[in-house]
Parts: sequence; C-alpha cells; structure tokens
Amino acid sequence: MKMTTLYAALSGAFLLGAATLCPAQAANTTTGDNTTPSATTTNHAMRANASAKDEYKAEKDKIKADYKEAKAKCKSMSGNAKDVCEKQAKADEKIAMAEADAKRKGNDPSSDYKVAETKAKANYDVAKEKCEDMKGKEKSACKKQAKADEDKALADAKSMRKNVASNARTRTTKSTGTTSPATTSK
Repeated sequence: MKMTTLYAALSGAFLLGAATLCPAQAANTTTGDNTTPSATTTNHAMRANASAKDEYKAEKDKIKADYKEAKAKCKSMSGNAKDVCEKQAKADEKIAMAEADAKRKGNDPSSDYKVAETKAKANYDVAKEKCEDMKGKEKSACKKQAKADEDKALADAKSMRKNVASNARTRTTKSTGTTSPATTSK
C-alpha cells in the first residue's frame, strides 16, 4: 500500500514538473488542434513544400519513363531513322525536364529563357540528324538551315528575356517614382 502511494506521488510530481516545463498552447478554434498559430502556419507551409517536391519528383520520374518508352520504340528501327528517333526522344526529355524546372520555379524569366534555349538546341540536334540522310549540297543546305533556325530561336529567346527584364525595370521604376538613367535628360 505504501509503494502505490509512493508511485502515485512520484508520477504526480513528474507530470507537474513536465507541465511547467512545456510552454502553454492555445487551442486553435478554426482547426481544432492545440498548436500555436505560427506552428500551424509552419506545418502547412512544410506540407505544401513537401507536396511540391513530391509532385516535382513524380513529374521527373514520368519524364524519364516516357523517355525510356520512346527510346524502346526506336529499337525496331534501323539506320538514320533509328538515330533520328533516338535524338527526338532525347530532345523531348530535355524539353520536358526544362519545362518541369520552370514550372517549379514559377514566374521566373530566366526559367522561360532556359526552356526556350533548351528547345532551340534540342530541335537543332534533331534537325541536324535528319540531314544525315541527304548528300552533297542538299545535306549542306539542310545543316545550314538547321543552324539558322537554331540561331533565330536563340535570338528570339534572348530578346524575350531582355523584354521581360526591361518591363520589370519599368514597373519597378514606376512603382518607386524614380527615373531610370536612360530616361533622364541633361
């Protein structure tokens, strides 16, 4: 009997000591949980971040699976048709990865540029491989056209990036009420 009383007293003292060491927690009436609002916000942000990472990983895994499937379809082909098929599969994978990265980063002009640059280079690789079926002047003209198309696509991407950057500077200048060095007159 004395031992149970002693155990009860020790248990009570332990619980009382633990209760005083823990900070008070307010009940959140909107969610019904007993965490502090800042902890709740942090938990939601962490869950959203983890969800976004999981979604991004799943998208990358799907892209890789699609690439393997497309490349497997190329195995039944032969010669340059097989090479073109493999280049196209690789190009599609690169473009999809760049788009997934851009999607993850949100409204970032450099991401849009990276996607456009990746598309230009990937399409150039495919076009150049298609030229391998040709001979002589036709092959040379095909490669020149492929390079010209790549150069134009890269130039368009760069101008798009510059336009976005200048528009962002203009918005910043208008919102702050300052004039940019280019618009000041002497």
